[in-house]
Formats: sequence, C-alpha cells, structure tokens
Amino acid sequence: MSATDRNLLEVDNLTISYRVEDQWIPAVRDFRLRLQPGQIVGLVGESGSGKSTVALALMHYLSSNGRVESGGRLQFDDEDLLRKSNAEMRQLWAKRIKFVPQNAAAALNPSIKIGRQVMEVLKAAEGIDGHEAYSRMMQMFHDVNLVDPERVAERYPHELSGGMQQRVTIAMALISNPELLIMDEPTTGLDVTTEAVILDLVRGLISERDTGVVYITHNLGVVAQLCERVLVLYAGEIMEEASVLDLFQHPRHPYTLGLISSVPKPGQNKSAAQLQSIAGNPPALTRIPGGCVFAERCPLVIDLCRERKPPLETLGDGRLVRCHRWEEMEEGVLSSPPIPRPLVPPVNPPRLSGGVPQGGKGRKTLHPITSGGNWSGGNGQTLMQVSDLMKHFPVERNLREILGRTEPSPIRAVDGVDLQLRAGQTLGLVGESGSGKTTLARLIIGLEERSGGGLQLLGMDVRNSVRERSQDVLSKLQMVFQNPQNSLNPYLSVRQTIRRPLMKLRGFSAAAADAEALALLERVNLRAEYAERYPDELSGGEKQRVAIARAFASDPDLIICDEPVSALDVSVQSAVLNLLAALQDDHGSAYLFISHNLSVVGYLADTIAVMYLGQLFEVGEARELFQAPYHPYTEALVSAIPVPDPLHSSERILLSDDLPSAQNLPSGCRFHTRCPRKIGEICETDEPPWRQGDAGHLIRCHIPLEELTIAQSGLIPLDAVD
Repeated sequence: MSATDRNLLEVDNLTISYRVEDQWIPAVRDFRLRLQPGQIVGLVGESGSGKSTVALALMHYLSSNGRVESGGRLQFDDEDLLRKSNAEMRQLWAKRIKFVPQNAAAALNPSIKIGRQVMEVLKAAEGIDGHEAYSRMMQMFHDVNLVDPERVAERYPHELSGGMQQRVTIAMALISNPELLIMDEPTTGLDVTTEAVILDLVRGLISERDTGVVYITHNLGVVAQLCERVLVLYAGEIMEEASVLDLFQHPRHPYTLGLISSVPKPGQNKSAAQLQSIAGNPPALTRIPGGCVFAERCPLVIDLCRERKPPLETLGDGRLVRCHRWEEMEEGVLSSPPIPRPLVPPVNPPRLSGGVPQGGKGRKTLHPITSGGNWSGGNGQTLMQVSDLMKHFPVERNLREILGRTEPSPIRAVDGVDLQLRAGQTLGLVGESGSGKTTLARLIIGLEERSGGGLQLLGMDVRNSVRERSQDVLSKLQMVFQNPQNSLNPYLSVRQTIRRPLMKLRGFSAAAADAEALALLERVNLRAEYAERYPDELSGGEKQRVAIARAFASDPDLIICDEPVSALDVSVQSAVLNLLAALQDDHGSAYLFISHNLSVVGYLADTIAVMYLGQLFEVGEARELFQAPYHPYTEALVSAIPVPDPLHSSERILLSDDLPSAQNLPSGCRFHTRCPRKIGEICETDEPPWRQGDAGHLIRCHIPLEELTIAQSGLIPLDAVD
C-alpha cells in the first residue's frame, strides 16, 4: 500500500438498479468501498452477486437499462463520477481509469493487428506520434513478459494463445499509467502456470506504478495471494469486508466461512471427507427477503435473521460485517467443521512387476502402463486400455512449401499415449492448455478419429469413430463437458434431455424413462419440478447437474469429465465434486477427469497423469503428486497453485514462455526448452526414460529420482548433486 492515507476511490451508499419491462429492480444495494493508491482490493462472491455490475458502475459504464439510484456517491480522486458526461468519462477512460475484462479474445478487435490496437490506445491517451508510441509499446510488451514483442505486434489476436492475449489486454490497460484499474476475472479461463505469471506481473506493475486495483474473482486462492483487503458480496449486498489475513483466519460471516470451506486444498482427497458446500441458491432479485438475504441458505439461521435485516456494522480496523451473530462467530462458538465421510480406500495405481523401460536416442520410449507386463494393486478389473494413441492433424501447405514440393509437419496433438484405467477408479489428467488433454478425451469418446494406436474397453477393441460404435459401447462411454450451456439442447426440457439416453441406449419405455429421469434428478439433488424446466431457466450449477444426470442415464462404465467445474463458483464446484464422488460410490463408474486445477483433480482422483505436448510425463497416486519427487513440469504446476491461505508461501517456479508448437516439437525431452532443472545436452538430444518410484509413481525424466527429491526438497541445488 502507498504510504499516503489519501483515498483514490470512495464509494458510499451505491444502489444500482436495472429496468426489466416496466420495473426497476435493485441489483446492488448500499455498496461502499475505499481504495488507496497502490492497494489491491478483492471483490468476491458467487455468480449473480453483483460483482460485474459493481465493476461497470465504478467505470460509470452501465448499460442503457441500468442506473445508480439517487443518494449514492462515487468519488474518484475528488471528482464526482456520477456527474460526469459521457464525453468527460471518455477522457478519464483514455488515461486514468482502465478496465481488464475476463475474455481477452472478445476485448481485442479480431481484424486489427495487435500493435496497431495498442498504439491507438496510447495515441488517444497522450497524443504522441507513431514512433514514440511504438517505442513505448515495445517497452510495455517487455514489461508484461511477451516473448518476441516485434512479432506479437504484427499478429492478429487469433494468432496468440489465451495467456498472450491476456497479457496484451493488461499492457493496453497499463501503458498509459492509469491511477485506477478494474480487473474482472482476468485469469479465470487460464491454466495455473499462465495465471501465476500474470498475477506476479500484476503485483509487480501495480507496485511500481502505485495504481489502485479492484480485483473481481471467485477464486479465493488468487485473492489470498494477491489482495490486501477483500469485500464479500452476496445477492447484491456486502456481507463482510476485512484485511485478507483477518478474512481467511477469522471470518465473521457464515457466507464467508462457507466460501472458504468450499475450496479443495492441495493434497485434500475424497477418501478423507466431503468438501463443504453451501446448500441452495441465491434469492431472485425480484424476491429479496425482508430479513437477511442469506438466511435461507445459512446453517446458523435463527428467527431474528428472517424477521429483521442485519445492519452493516463497522468493527475494528475498518472491518465490516452484516450478521446478527457475528459476535458469537468471533468468540469461536459457531464454526463449520468438515463433513465426515466414510473412508474409501483409494484405488491403487498399477504397479510394474518387471523393469521400467529405458528410453534413449533414436528409440521410442514406451509407457510402462501398457508395455511393462503385469500390474498388481487395486481390485478392479481393467476397464479401458489405451495403447500408443496418436492424433496428428495435417497442415495445409503454404506457397513456399508448394513451390518446394515439401510437406509440412503435422500437428502432433496426441503423440503416443498409453493409459490404463480400472473399474471404479478416477484418473485425473492435468496439463496446460495445448497439452493435448481435450484431444485425448475426444479420441476416447469417438469425436475425433485417431491417427494410430488402439483403444480397448473391457477387453474389446473400440472402433475409431462414434458413428461406427455399437449401441452397447455408446452406453458404456459418456462425457460431461466444461460448458453445459452448449451441450444441453435449449429446446428440450430437463425431462426430455435425461429421458433420451434412457430410451435410446437402454430401451426403456416412455413411462419407465420418465420415472427413472425423476429418480436421477433426485440423485443429483434437483427437485422433481426441475423436470419441466428448460436450460435457460437453470443456473450454471443446475445445468451441470442435469448434464451429469444425463451422463449417468445410460449406466456407463466410464465417464469422461472435461473441465466440468472450471466455470463454476467455488460453492457450486464443491457440491458438484461431492456429487461426482457419491455417484461413483453408488454406481461404480470410472472417471477420466480432465482439468488444469490440480487441487480439484487431487480431490477427486485416485491416480493423476500429467500431460505435456501430447505425451505423458508423470503418473502416480494423487496424494504422491503433491510431494517430491515430481517431474520438473509437475513441480511448476504444483508451485503455481494459488493456495487460499494468505500465510502460505512457497518458491514459485514460473514458466514464462508459452508452449512450443505441436507442429515443431523440441528434440529430446519436449520440456527442455522451459525446464528450470535442465541438466545438459542429453535433455536436448535424447528422449528421457521412465523412472519408477514408490507406490508405482512414474516419472519420465533424465534426472534420477533420488537427485530430484534432494533438489525439490530444497536441500541443495541440483547442479551440486553428483
């Protein structure tokens, strides 16, 4: 924080309403905020709590059907923004107040090169010539760690990765040295390594420029590691405000406690206990209760909560809380302990009975899961076996290649993957965007035709395309996608959506399918009345529950879950993870669970596989993957996890460069171009061997596991190990 006590932004009694038909509905009520130069204040809460509405109001950029009600105050550096005209606001937006959106791709003009877009921002803000604007842009690109900034400036937005696009939007926001920065979920769609780089970037740049930041997110780990103060918003009202340390160590509101308890911690697993979750949904804005807005979901509710609205009280150190029972929580009388769950022994990953194959130059390295012979451990039979699976996408020739009569290298999205999954087991698949996770899932489900390799389900060969597969195979393999909005037919009711696979794949009559659909809805904790609703009448969490119910309708042996909770709030995420664990206990189905969130994968998975540039680099028990030794790539992924604890500190291993192209793969170890533990020329020339540790833990690396353990435990640097 800046040494000054001057407030850059002061907000009081801000009520924001939207006009729906002929009625003005208050979406945010009595909002207040203080922000000093150089300070980062986090704004957290579930979807629909009003976070983005607040962001637009702070920018004085509400839509035409939105307004700030009279009596509110929005003061920016002694200027009343509510009295500003659009022309006056444009002058502030050009230089002093900037906004970084969640979706960088949508914020960038797809038809204009990156360099021209950024220079136009600078010219509008400061009126400088093109030469100076270009020089300033290059320096800003360097500051945000964009590799090869000259080439980036000549590219169009679609030619950049998501992380690079987000760095460009941050560069555009900071290039004019703004005093106020509003960041709305800027890292939600990014993998943990890119997120870690951008968060460190934001922290450093803000510190240098003394910029005040309002950081909006539902990721409590990010808040804990980045912000100084936090406001918790629910159903349009502030529930609590405190310093980040006080908020996480001593929450005073049951809603805050519920959010913090909902987050899976690194190393936490379903075998020990269920995740906390917050039952129910926020109230509709048209039916805000007269008492506490959180009363219907609060585990600590009393009659007073329903009868009288709690005031927003000011405690010591400027702390705010809106709860009738905050004093009892302060005394520690009220708490929410973890929900106990029967211990479920994790399904052991396969163990190699013979030796581990060694890779070498000019020789294919085999994955021991399918090439090493017999495996022991785990009582389930082998459900799925993937052998040397490949997907190479052809690339059209450019003019030079046509004239030279040469063929371009294909994109090796999946390049020789071997996997084995047992019945009832959850295999987590992690890696950065572009590592091949989703392509592998699409090959298994049959949405992509494989270029090579084999796939067996219960010992039977599975045909390449979904169109060629038998009805029995289709019923045994199902998929839950990241975005249920796109995977649910908007013209089918929930009943029709779930009934379809029951009738098509299991041969149920219409009456029997209706009854089973209601039973499945009950199993995913949705009331029978939801059967008649359509997707647009459901929240994001409810849609995902319907998608899960549909996946289980065919009684599958294997469900592929591709980022099924990445777009959900932490409270909804925990409920869906608990649901998946409970359904697995009931049905015995296996999951292939894909995510870039290692904490989420670690909670649900029995075994985790780490993928990079089309190949697996590490396989082991979920609990083993959070302890040394790791593959250096896994080490970077683990170190980048934003832990929801402000006191947590660990050495961060930041991978600043983007993934190499899957069309022009590095020789030797594919990770050597980014590896912080590269040991020499052997990493560049030879494929690394598989090395086996305890409990079937497998790592593809040239460094012996003993040396990795010593180096990663922080005992001595790797170059000092003989």
